[in-house]
Amino acid sequence: MFKGSTFIDNLTINDFEVYEDGKLQKIEAVYLIKKTKIEREEEVTRKKFTPEVSRNFIFIFEIRDYFPEIGEVLDYFFNNVLLPGDTLEIVTPIKTYSIKNNALDILPKQEIANQLQGKLRKDIKMGSADYRSLCKDLETVLNTEGLEGDLKKSMSMVILRRLKELRYFDQSKLLKLSDNLKQIKGQKHVFLFYQKKIMPIPTFLEPQDRLDLQKNIFFDVETIKRAYSDSSISSHFLFLTKTPMYVLDITRGTSFENSEMQMEDHSYEIFSAFSEMAKATGGLIESSANPGFLFKRAAKASENYYLLYYAPLNYQRDGKFKNIKVIVKGKRYKVTHRAGYFAN
Repeated sequence: MFKGSTFIDNLTINDFEVYEDGKLQKIEAVYLIKKTKIEREEEVTRKKFTPEVSRNFIFIFEIRDYFPEIGEVLDYFFNNVLLPGDTLEIVTPIKTYSIKNNALDILPKQEIANQLQGKLRKDIKMGSADYRSLCKDLETVLNTEGLEGDLKKSMSMVILRRLKELRYFDQSKLLKLSDNLKQIKGQKHVFLFYQKKIMPIPTFLEPQDRLDLQKNIFFDVETIKRAYSDSSISSHFLFLTKTPMYVLDITRGTSFENSEMQMEDHSYEIFSAFSEMAKATGGLIESSANPGFLFKRAAKASENYYLLYYAPLNYQRDGKFKNIKVIVKGKRYKVTHRAGYFAN
């Protein structure tokens, strides 16, 4: 609930309206939560609710370069966000690291942050090694004397298709993460750091080949949106606009002065998909070259929120997805919330 970038913390139960599949619902309780504390509560029923205010943070790094500002992300998180009882999971291009809710009882915050920073740096560089190697292979093909026509095109397409496969964002992994988080009590905040994807494209490719290489959505957006909304996950999409280093390595060289290579941004579809996912879960969509700046904005926005309880009218366990709409009566506030749930 925001007016501009300011969270509105003085709303009452009478300020809200909740609709499910277009039908107005009766709100039974509203809680104002700040970090992990219930600051205010209103209940209009004898039924007692027990809000789960524990927090689970998940960082997903889908990036090709290690940014020095990632250290700022971890330092800010450990010094300004993480509280006793919180959990953290970090997903890198190589593996997943879990920080349990008792980690602060074992090691100082800064030592944990420093260890994670080292692991992230190593994993991100390892994860981008294949991409860089393939770019070099493409460079070699384009600069091999006497290699012309269909053979040159065929060899280039083999490499480009492998590059495309490395952009694959696995739907099964996203759904597995959603299923796992659904079983966890409390608030679940996912921060997806995604660096824009630029493909080196030879100018001699046919239009159909270029179109095929641009298609980079490998999952059903609506399925992911509904799964994350149903799991009560708040997903923040943090889009890193900085040009990947493998592009700079290629363009700063002299190998392509013959203009046989173009750099094309293939981020549009994935940007649209993850933006929709963030909207469906009540998360933010932010873009910048600085991951530290992006994370601070998203982290601050996730600290304060309202929990609304209602019992759906004529509820049936029909397995269908129920769409939710929340409004603040008579106000033009920015309202973010989950898109709905499955009636299972």
